[in-house]
Amino acid sequence: MTQRMVFAFVAAAVFLAVAGTASAQGTFEGRKKCYNCHKSQGESWDKTLHGKAMESLKPNTRKEAKLKAKLDPKKDYTADKECVGCHVDGFGQEGGYVIEEPEKFVTNVGCESCHGAGSAYRKIHRKAGEAFEKSQKTMDREKLVEAGQEFEFQEKCNACHLNYEGSGWKGVKKPYTPFTPKVDKKYAFDFEKSVRSDKALHEHFKLAGTFTGPPTPKFHEEFQKNAKPPVKADNGGDD
Repeated sequence: MTQRMVFAFVAAAVFLAVAGTASAQGTFEGRKKCYNCHKSQGESWDKTLHGKAMESLKPNTRKEAKLKAKLDPKKDYTADKECVGCHVDGFGQEGGYVIEEPEKFVTNVGCESCHGAGSAYRKIHRKAGEAFEKSQKTMDREKLVEAGQEFEFQEKCNACHLNYEGSGWKGVKKPYTPFTPKVDKKYAFDFEKSVRSDKALHEHFKLAGTFTGPPTPKFHEEFQKNAKPPVKADNGGDD
């Protein structure tokens, strides 16, 4: 196996198998449309490591890390299909990132990598937000699930962060990521710690309460308890 092949945070096949369930209900649209209603979350996300994920594949970036992993820091991996899947939204899926025609709003890891392809459930968000704003009418969160939104996305994170031999993750398969805890302790992935880090995920803002009922996101109450006040452009969503 070449170094080029090994430099996948996860093989595209692994990523698609784990991340493709929601896309059966919709296509990828890009985070710009999400940001229309969630401006604060978007501005916060763009500053995170996920929001700059493609940068690490460019030549002469993260030199020390690449050398530790026995990779060539001078190489450009941005067009390598074995690498880009975990640095963009929807690689290999309808509406998702295409190497030959890269699109700004699906480049880097964004909203839809966690929440699922958004063409169907985004429309529900908008209609429900308008109804709530007009008459305080709420909608069952299950409607979003039916439209492809995901609320439990740990497996998607695992597919990119735990795809190395000995990780214990059930979906591990070749080509493995070279960035393992043996290379550096910082690559020991802890999902619950990571989702609480604003370096990894966006900051949280008070939501209007448009959607109710199960499935309640695992960290919803915790995040909302400590969330910042909303701004006018934010409405109707669920973390």
